[in-house]
Amino acid sequence: MPLLTLSTDIGQQDYIVGAIKGQLVTTNQALNIVDITHYLPQENFPHAAYICSNAFKHFPKNTFHVVLVNVFETKGGHFIMAEHNGQYIICPDNGILTMIIGGIPKKLVTLPVINAATFLEITQTIAHAVTAMINGKQMEDIGTNGLSIVEKLMLKPMIGNDWIEGQILFIDNFENVIINITKEEFDRERRNRKFKIVFKRNEVIETLSDNYGSVDEGHNLAHFNSAGYLELSMNKGNMAGLFGLKNYNEKMQQQGNAVQNNWFYQTVRVFFE
Repeated sequence: MPLLTLSTDIGQQDYIVGAIKGQLVTTNQALNIVDITHYLPQENFPHAAYICSNAFKHFPKNTFHVVLVNVFETKGGHFIMAEHNGQYIICPDNGILTMIIGGIPKKLVTLPVINAATFLEITQTIAHAVTAMINGKQMEDIGTNGLSIVEKLMLKPMIGNDWIEGQILFIDNFENVIINITKEEFDRERRNRKFKIVFKRNEVIETLSDNYGSVDEGHNLAHFNSAGYLELSMNKGNMAGLFGLKNYNEKMQQQGNAVQNNWFYQTVRVFFE
């Protein structure tokens, strides 16, 4: 049974998600549709890419991943279909693809949506493209090769001789705070040295925990989550809300006097000694 995932910024308060699913199964009734999320943030692509990339890697080969985020940001007149690790990602040409996979894929085509004015006109084109692939057509048969695409890169931590500074990539439903520092990066820069994780100017964590229950209730902890990213949490507490921590926002950092104040609430620095 062919498998397709949906990741969108549409929400679930109206009919659009249901209508998209109806289009897809009408075009191919054997299609198995899985919802990843319908609450991707339009203005925070690193957040959206974090969710998509860490969900997609757990699906089998030949899965189709449809990503609808900030669809009308650009007027390029096309969507992208790309092959990556044996899966297919279909999304707008606004940079989200390269953030999800970490670069430009070796194999991609563009799907024309020039006359599409609404979500449902776009997703009808996607539905036909997916069905054509399932029925045995190659990507080159249903799209155009050779067009350049928008490239955007994920946030990378800043690195010094005895420190690494990351940005808050994602805040989950429990207000745990995920930083864009992976365990691999942390271990490489740490080199078995002692460390201090500093956030909000002077809050400090000096140990890594195995899980939330490793500290007493109400205490802060740091650990690496299932996606391999540094996470700051509070046992039975709301880390982000209590400390005023926020998702890193590049646009906000460009707003003059707001830079210094916001910086301390959107970044985390690890000192090694």
